[in-house]
Amino acid sequence: MKILTIDIGTGTQDIHLYDSRRDVENGFKLVIPSPTMIVHDRIREATRQRQPILLTGVMMGGGPSAWAVEGHLKAGLPVYATPAAARTLNDELEKVEKLGVELVSEDEAGRLADSVLTVEMRDLNLPAIWSAFNQFGVTLKNLAAVAVAVFDHGDAPPGTSDRQFRFDYLDGRIRAANSVVNPLSAFAYLRDDIPDIMTRLQAVAHSTRELDCPLVVMDTAPAAVLGATFDPIVASKTRNIITNVGNFHTLAFRLGKTQDGSGFVIEGLFEHHTGEINLPKLESLLRRLADGTLKNQDVFDDMGHGALMYDSSPLPYGEGTLDIVVTGPRRSMFSSKQAGGSLRPYFATPFGDMMLTGNIGLLAATADILPELAVPVLASLKGEGGKGTAPWD
Repeated sequence: MKILTIDIGTGTQDIHLYDSRRDVENGFKLVIPSPTMIVHDRIREATRQRQPILLTGVMMGGGPSAWAVEGHLKAGLPVYATPAAARTLNDELEKVEKLGVELVSEDEAGRLADSVLTVEMRDLNLPAIWSAFNQFGVTLKNLAAVAVAVFDHGDAPPGTSDRQFRFDYLDGRIRAANSVVNPLSAFAYLRDDIPDIMTRLQAVAHSTRELDCPLVVMDTAPAAVLGATFDPIVASKTRNIITNVGNFHTLAFRLGKTQDGSGFVIEGLFEHHTGEINLPKLESLLRRLADGTLKNQDVFDDMGHGALMYDSSPLPYGEGTLDIVVTGPRRSMFSSKQAGGSLRPYFATPFGDMMLTGNIGLLAATADILPELAVPVLASLKGEGGKGTAPWD
């Protein structure tokens, strides 16, 4: 049985092909530029060539792609976009037009295609991934599932803070799921179960209409935190604070074990913008998450998303130190000698690979929401699958 997992971030997209016949470490993997970086580079080249551009496709991750569009406009060059693609820049299309982007219909886009550089916007390019694996003799036929992680703010109503809207969503999912063995799987959905408000997840599903197997989509940060729990050091503890330091967002979960020890509960969390914090600020937030004193306004008023505490009992630590589990592409914030940090970071490496932490989380969530796949996947995640099977078998 094979499951393809794709964790799409700002800097990279990390791809792992799980095969139940093999140890997880022997799964084939790719770490390649993220879709938003690919689009960024295409648009920057168009700007250098003084070419007008047309954005087609669907909503995708912003950041670098959006900055490149803004740079193109500032250079005095035309940008056309279909409404679906334009939502990459802002869910409110009036604001996209105020930037200087000209919205066009699909028919108008077809007529423009010969006179502009067309840039397709999408987070997931399955044909390209299929082709890359095929170049190395690996075919992706008869997959049991495809699982994809992206970050989704959600489509906030006009006048509603994106930050508050996302945190209300997180709170609702956690309160509904904190009684199950693995509440982080509440942030994963099958294609037909994606909430209407999660427009980026919906766009990923739209990009996979050719799939003949189940699609699972999930938020990136919970996927990374869930993946980190499969690091043996992390798994050995009854309570953890796991921090995913992403390129744009830093999210920390405080996790405790269920009474029977079979799973865990979410005791609290916070989410901030990575660009708004340094190590002393991050450590202060983590200490307050640990001792139960962190308040939502502490984070929201500092331009972060917010904080939630479901268990305010202090998490014990001694002599001013606390072990913090860290993952994510900006985890080096904790290892800078100049930063002056006092917490002890433990860098999670489930199955020996920090870059695939999100993929491991996707795999675990897939087992939760597709129970027919659970037995072999959970055996593999426990280190009991594929024993003695070499990559060439």
